[in-house]
This record gives sequence, C-alpha cells and structure tokens, in this order.
Amino acid sequence: MARKNIFGLQDTGASSKPATEETEGDIRPLANFEKRPKRASPVGALSQSLGGINEKAQRAADLERQLAQGQAIVDLDPALVDSSFVPDRLGVAEEEQQRLVTQIREHGQQVPILVRPHPEADGRYQVAYGHRRLAAVRQLGLHARAVVRDLTDEQLVVSQGQENNARTDLSFVERSFFAHRLEERGFSRDVIMASLGVDKAALSRMIALVERLPVAVIEAIGPAPGFGRTRWADMADLLDEPSKKAKAIKLVASPAFLEKNSDDRFDYLLDQLRKAKDKPRTAIWRKQDGAKAVRISETDERLSLVFDKATAADFGAYVEGRLDALYAAFEREKQTGD
Repeated sequence: MARKNIFGLQDTGASSKPATEETEGDIRPLANFEKRPKRASPVGALSQSLGGINEKAQRAADLERQLAQGQAIVDLDPALVDSSFVPDRLGVAEEEQQRLVTQIREHGQQVPILVRPHPEADGRYQVAYGHRRLAAVRQLGLHARAVVRDLTDEQLVVSQGQENNARTDLSFVERSFFAHRLEERGFSRDVIMASLGVDKAALSRMIALVERLPVAVIEAIGPAPGFGRTRWADMADLLDEPSKKAKAIKLVASPAFLEKNSDDRFDYLLDQLRKAKDKPRTAIWRKQDGAKAVRISETDERLSLVFDKATAADFGAYVEGRLDALYAAFEREKQTGD
C-alpha cells in the first residue's frame, strides 16, 4: 500500500497527471524554491517529482534548523537592547535619521535587526546590526522587530561588519576606524577581514592610516562620506607634523568647525592645515629702566628666549643656573593649582 503525504505536504486533491502550465503557475514553491521545469515524459515526471519532494523536504529541514538557531523574528522592547560593544559609526546626520523615522512610521520596520542575548546582563540584548533602526523605533515608541541569535564576540563583529559592508552603509574612515577598534580589542586580522570583506593588504593600509590620525580629529570630523582613502591620506600627511597636529586639535573645537556638517568639516580642516604656517608670536621683555633684555619667540612647537648681553650681561647665565629650581617650583604650582 502506498503511503500518502509522508513528508507532511498538504494534499490539494490535484490530479495525478503532470501539472499544466496554468496549474503549475498557481503553486507557491516551498521556501522560495524555483518551480521545476515541465515534465517531458511519465518516467521523467516521476523521477523529477521524487527529486523535487526530497529537495523540498531538505529545505523544510533547513528552515526548521534555522528557526532553532534563532532565525525567528520577535518583538523586543527597545529599552532592553544595548548597542554593540564596538561602535562602527561616527555619527549620523539628523536629517538622515529623521527620514528613517518617517519611513518606519509610515511603512513599519521592514528589515529586522540582529541581536544576541547580552553576555553580561540577564534579560537584556546586544545589537549586532541595526542601530539606526533601533533608535528610530525607540523614538516612535514601537517595539523592535529582531532576530535573536547566540553569537560569540567574533560572530557579532563579523555580522556587524558584513551587514554594513553589504549595504555600503559606512564611509571609508568609519570602516577603517572600526577595523582599528577591533584590532585594539584583540580580534585577529582574519576576523577583521571577514567582517569588512577586505584582503590583508587593504586592511593593513586602513589600520596604518588610522594610526596616523588623532582619534579626537577623526571623531570630531565624523563619517565624511564624501572622502575616501586618498584624501584621508592627505590629511594624515599634514598631521605628521607636530605643529599641524596641535593646530588641528584646536581647530576641531572651534565654533567655525562645529557649525559645519561632516564633509564640510573635513574640507575646512584640510584647507586650514594646508595654509602657510602661522607667523611666530614675538615679544620683548624690558628691564625696569626700559632697556630690551629678552626677546621672546613662540610657535606651536617651541618657546625661545634670547638674552641680550649688552643690556643684561649675566641675566641669561643666572636663569640657566636656576632652571632646575624654576621647574620644581612650576611643578609644585601645577599640583596645588596656584
């Protein structure tokens, strides 16, 4: 006796004859399988039918395994979800985030985020990717649609990097800075390469470039999506000079810099650093009788005092002999705040 429905497939009451083009077009493939080609003969039809059933049964088993591994989409309270332990963004423009908020408000959250159970806090979760979507649903007072999976640290950062890489969602400096952060946390180059989808040589260049740039400058500029490796290398070349680096640290805190968007900040800072060096500050110290005794010259790198022996013959030697005592007094005043 033939056994019916041994794979749990629903019996639709269809004829045992091969499906016609019309009826075949009405059948929804299981788990997005493509439709089988038309049968050429009864023997071929039987062979292909059995092969198709086995293939579909295998796909059903695969789906069950994926669900068991955490592929089901669930609703989570955003208050229970924390960010990834390695940030990959350098900020998001407010208008860009508000567009996402509007999109989710009107159409719902179409793409789920990926989270794992928090490794250090029971009942909480940690994002692998989907930080912007999480922020948007949190702003809207909605639950987050999420896939929950048990992920190691390595699996989390690989998922995080690959998702952003596939969506071309991160700028060059964000990807490079992310790679540098991962290496600082002890992740192997193999894991970082898998995360970003780059080869060993490209990864080495990315990390080496970030190491030449002050973290404060990178974070102040932000993602700068309009600029790639060549322009950031130009920036690094300028910042190799200590005086330029000191100047950059001051500029990124200035109102003229902070009022700009990320790309304009990059342009502004690069332009300022390319300009000719500022003239050194000069001053004169005079004795009580008005005679010029010391010429003072200051740049970003050094402060010079030139003693005029014609008007203060032994004053320079006097100061030189007391440098140790002067420096000790300087350190004491720094410690006491006087």
